[in-house]
Parts: sequence; structure tokens; C-alpha cells
Amino acid sequence: MNPNPQAGAGADAAAAAADAPPRSHPRAFEPVTLILTIVLSVLGALIGIVLITSLGVSPNTAVIGALVAMLIGRIPVGVLTRMRSRHRQNLVQSAISGSTFAAANSLLTPIAVPFALGRNDLVWPMLGGAVIGLAVDSWVLYRVFDSKLLPATGSWPAGIAAAETIKAGDTGGRKAAILGAGAVIGFVGALFKLPTSAAGVGFLGNIWALAMFGVGLTVGQYAPEFGFDLGAHHVPHGLMIGAGLVALAQALLLMRTRKGGAKGAAASPAADGSAVDSPDADGGLTVQAPQLRRGLLEGMGLFVCGAIVVAIAGGVVGGLSLPALVGWVLLAGVAAIVHQLIVGLAAMHSGWFPAFAVTLIFLIIGLVLHIPTVPLALLVGYTASTGPAFADLGYDFKAGWLLRRDAAPWRPFEIEGRRQQYLAQLVGFGVALVVVAVAWKTFFSDGKVPPVAEVYVTTIKTGLEPGTMTTMLLWAVPGALVQLLGGPSRQMGVLLATGLLVATPQAGWMVLGALVVRQLYTLWRRRGIADAAARKESDEQAENDLSLVGAGLVAGSSLNDVGQLTKAL
Repeated sequence: MNPNPQAGAGADAAAAAADAPPRSHPRAFEPVTLILTIVLSVLGALIGIVLITSLGVSPNTAVIGALVAMLIGRIPVGVLTRMRSRHRQNLVQSAISGSTFAAANSLLTPIAVPFALGRNDLVWPMLGGAVIGLAVDSWVLYRVFDSKLLPATGSWPAGIAAAETIKAGDTGGRKAAILGAGAVIGFVGALFKLPTSAAGVGFLGNIWALAMFGVGLTVGQYAPEFGFDLGAHHVPHGLMIGAGLVALAQALLLMRTRKGGAKGAAASPAADGSAVDSPDADGGLTVQAPQLRRGLLEGMGLFVCGAIVVAIAGGVVGGLSLPALVGWVLLAGVAAIVHQLIVGLAAMHSGWFPAFAVTLIFLIIGLVLHIPTVPLALLVGYTASTGPAFADLGYDFKAGWLLRRDAAPWRPFEIEGRRQQYLAQLVGFGVALVVVAVAWKTFFSDGKVPPVAEVYVTTIKTGLEPGTMTTMLLWAVPGALVQLLGGPSRQMGVLLATGLLVATPQAGWMVLGALVVRQLYTLWRRRGIADAAARKESDEQAENDLSLVGAGLVAGSSLNDVGQLTKAL
């Protein structure tokens, strides 16, 4: 018997209100949401800097944030029941994942470069530049997400995992069972050092892109056994240069407004909402070519402005001639936006991003151009501050897009929800900045420096072997051809180079095996079906089932990554 029936009725009413479809998207700055966001962002930032300095990895904590928000929403206490809303859970998971990647990749790693170089006086100027890089990074993604370049319909595997976790906790049933089984398999496999997240990715993305990713991973793993170290000969870096240049050209082509496009855009639901308001109408794109062009050009301008600030604060102005200084600023701006785009495209299709390797490419270019040590170190740190947060925000926007697909009217709800997610991530970024500013000296003094930063500094000090750039340019040719062959929708060249660069043991077999299972399961489901419409429906159901399995594998692997905190401590 309930001793306080009025309190129980109030809690039930609040829970019912939380489960009802919202008329407007929940706000990131609502007191309960904001408090939970700040607390979990502190946790995410600490997890990020501990793991990046000890194990050299930064886990995706989005699933952890979603699970904590779901558990809090089940507490039958007044306003806490509001966290039953999947949209509030999405805001919280966006913030904690943002704070993790921001603290580890976008802030701590860049400032570790001048520290490892022995220039402690440049840590604070570099932190200021990293903050600018992080801010512009997230702003550009917010402006161009769901364009032809970075569509919401892209894979974004970690985003699917977060969304399916939230939906499974909300609805339960068969989907929850499939997702849960996948998560258990992913977690157990990761415990035995198997890259189960790679298998999960194989169930989620474009088959052609993932096939090239799997080939790259496999070749990268076994090439050294045949006496050829691809990394030592900079083959993957060369392939990425060629593929990246073609990818940039393809991005520029997507920015064009086609003849008659303005007229067509005015009639489309993306412009005025008068047509069918659905994520599937007009391709579902909420960002058209003019907006994409404006967002990227604004990003380029802001990155150049940030490079100027770094040059002044870091003393580069006094150490270079005026032409050299102008060249340094332009190179830093171009490196920042190219880095974020390549990392974002790789993350969208594969769930993995080669941030370290792409930064290393610009480091090598800097050595070829004979940029002095300190300006080169600042260039590397500034470039490294972009990319990971760009990719992570894409994952979170994908999760929100999936959770908001059934809203009516859809478009205004989607746009507002995306804005609230961006605000939530800004809170996470702010928390990450405070944590890094307070903790970096303690970590660095104890010798806990991100391993990638030490690699950058070692490369700067030792220089290049003769012929390195020539080798990279030669391998850039096949990279460009593969990227050109696949087109902008598949990003085959970028994914091939990504696979070669990360070369995680057994990951190639995981991806390729998942692709085989994916095809066999689709064929098995459509057996005996002759009708074309029925076959299409069967294929769609097969994709839905496998997407749940893939999301579960990614979620389980992410949980294991976060669990590595105990090992690091």
C-alpha cells in the first residue's frame, strides 16, 4: 500500500508526461538537464584525459551518458522523471561524449606538443589556439551536417549505437533483445582483445566504403609479415594525400548550386516546409548547397583567424619573415579545415577517424617546407585540435536525427533539436576546458603525456629520411584514382587509406566477415520471394535487424573501452 497516494499519483503523472510526444524539443539549459549534463561532462573529461595519457585512446562515452540518463529517469522522484524523455537523454549523451573527445583529443593532445618539446611557456598560448580550433570545428559541423557532403543518412556508426540504446531502453521488446545480445557479444569480444566495434561497423555502413576499409585494415596488418612496413615507407600517408585531395575537389563540387537549383530549393521542404514534412522528402536534406558553401567558407575564414591568434600568442610573428608568416597562417588554416573534413568523412563511413595520421601528414609537409621547430610544433598542435570533435558531433547529431524521425511536424523539431544538442555540447566543451586547464600540469608533471604528442615531437626533432615526400606523392596517385572511382558517396580512397593507417589487428577480418554475414542474411531472408516489392521489404527488414546487431556490438565495445579506466588508474 502506498503511504502517500498523492505523491505516487504525481510521479505517475510526471512519468506519463515525460513519455508523451513533446510539442517542442526539450531545452539544454533546463535545470535538471543542465545539472546532469555538467556532472557527466566532468566524468567524461576525466575519463578522456586519463585514457589518452595512459593507453593512448579516447573512448566514446555516449552510451554511458545515455544509460545514466535512463537510470535517473526511472527514479520516481518529481522532476527526475523528465529524464525518461529520449530527447533529454540525447542531450546528456551528446554532452558527455563531447567533453570526452574535447578534453582528450582537442585540448590535451595539442598542448602536450609544446610541453614535450620542452617549451612549457607555449602551453597556455597553444591551449588558447586549441580552444579556437575546437570552437570552429564544432561550429562548422553544426552548419553543414545533413548536407550532401555529410548527410544524416550516412552511417555515423557510434550515433546509431547511441540512438538504438536509448530507443531500446524506452520501448524494450524484440529490438531491445537483439541490441542487448549484440552489446553482450561486443563487450565480451572486446574483453578478449577482439575489435568487435569493427564488426559492428560492418553491419551499418556503405558496403563499398566498408569493403575498402576492411581491405586496408587487412593489408595493413599482414604487410609487415611479408617484409614491407607500409607505415615506415609512408604508403598509407601517400594514399591519404591523393584520396584527400580528390575528396576536397568532390566537396567543392557538392557546394555548387545547380542551374535552377534556387528555384527548386524554394519549392522543396528544405526551404519553406510547404511540401511533405518528412526526413525522407527531397532526400531529407536540411542543408542545401548554398548553406554548405557558406558554412565551409566561414570555417576556413575562422580557422585562418585562429591561426593568426596562435601566431601572435606563440611568438611566431617575431621569428618569421612577413612572407613566411603569411604562408604559415594560410597553411595552418588550410590544414585545420582539411583535417576536419577528412576525419569527418572517415568517421561517417567507418566509425574510425585517422586524426593522428592526417596530422602527421601536415607535419611532414611542414618538414619538407623547412618550417622552424617552434612554428611547426604550433602548427601541429593547432591542426590536431580539429577533427575529433567534428566527428563526435556528427555521431551525436545522427543519434538525435534517428530519435526525432517520427516527430510531427518533423523539420522544425529536427532543426530545434539539433540546435539544443549543439548547446549541450558547448556545455560539455566548457567543462572539458576547465578540467584540462586545472589538470594538465599534474598529469604532465607525472610523465603522463599523450603518446601521439611524443611521436609528433620525435618526428619534428629527427626530421625526414631522403625521398619521403617523393614516395608519398607517388602513392598519392593510386589513392586519388580509387577515390575518384568510388565517388563522393562511397569515399573509397579515404576509407582504404584509413584502414591502412589504423591497421588494428584482426579488425579487417571483423569488417569483411560482417559484410559477408550481411549479404548471406539478406539472401536468406529473401529466399522463395519472387515479388519485387516483397523482396524490397525483406531486404529492408534484414538491414534493420543487422543494424540493431551492429549498434549493439559498437555499444558493447564502447562500454569495454570506458571500463579500461580501472586499468589506467
